[in-house]
Amino acid sequence: MSVVINSNAAATLAANNLAASNSMLQKSLNRLSSGSRIVSPADDAGGLAVSMKLSAAARRSGAAATNVSNAISLLQTQDGVLQVAGKVLSRIGELKTLYGDPTKNASDRANYDAEFTSLQAQLTALGNETFNGESLFGSTARTVPVTEDGASSVTLAARDLSAAPAGVGAVIAGTVTDLDDLTLADLTATIQNVATFRAENGAEQSRLGFAGELLAINKANLEAASSRIVDVDVAAESTQLARWNTLVQAGTAMLAQANQSSQAVLRLLQ
Repeated sequence: MSVVINSNAAATLAANNLAASNSMLQKSLNRLSSGSRIVSPADDAGGLAVSMKLSAAARRSGAAATNVSNAISLLQTQDGVLQVAGKVLSRIGELKTLYGDPTKNASDRANYDAEFTSLQAQLTALGNETFNGESLFGSTARTVPVTEDGASSVTLAARDLSAAPAGVGAVIAGTVTDLDDLTLADLTATIQNVATFRAENGAEQSRLGFAGELLAINKANLEAASSRIVDVDVAAESTQLARWNTLVQAGTAMLAQANQSSQAVLRLLQ
């Protein structure tokens, strides 16, 4: 093999190997320090694109779960009002029965009518209750998306508490001015209306509860899928770090040796 001065192929090769090893060492350091396997799009362009979509879907799932929880809160508040309405109607029924007592005089019946009028006003007030500024009762249904893509939703039925004949309208109607105007048939039907409202409310709460549970599970699975793509395996990457660190040190030593090999030419010139 010829002995030359102008070029040192061994040193050039050692320098290239050292540069490659140092680049991989820096990449391992970046991965371990950031906790991400994909430090730049060049590391895994396709994986990065999939991960971005999965992360976005997970965030939408979390937002949808929040909306579902808010809808459940609205229904719980609505049911609380209906529960009170049922108690008011029960008291009205009690007053109606007492009103029919033949031993009561006109003054006694007037006292019962006074309480009945107050309870009518309370029923009217219950029908005007709100949640976060939104009416709890009315003729407009509400739609709650229960998937991150909005493909599935739950409809909260419209419940007009003050209406007739579906609500308590038969009890609070302007034509019912005293207990004598109220029939037991109308009162029984009104109590049934409130009971039906509560049953429907409970069914919607139950469905939303399961929908919220599914959203939570889907969110966790989406986050796990994204993690498998972008998060670094610390154990495996630590092994690679040790490997590249050793190669950098060995490459540095070998480059120094390759640079010194050309010094042998000087001995031939002495």
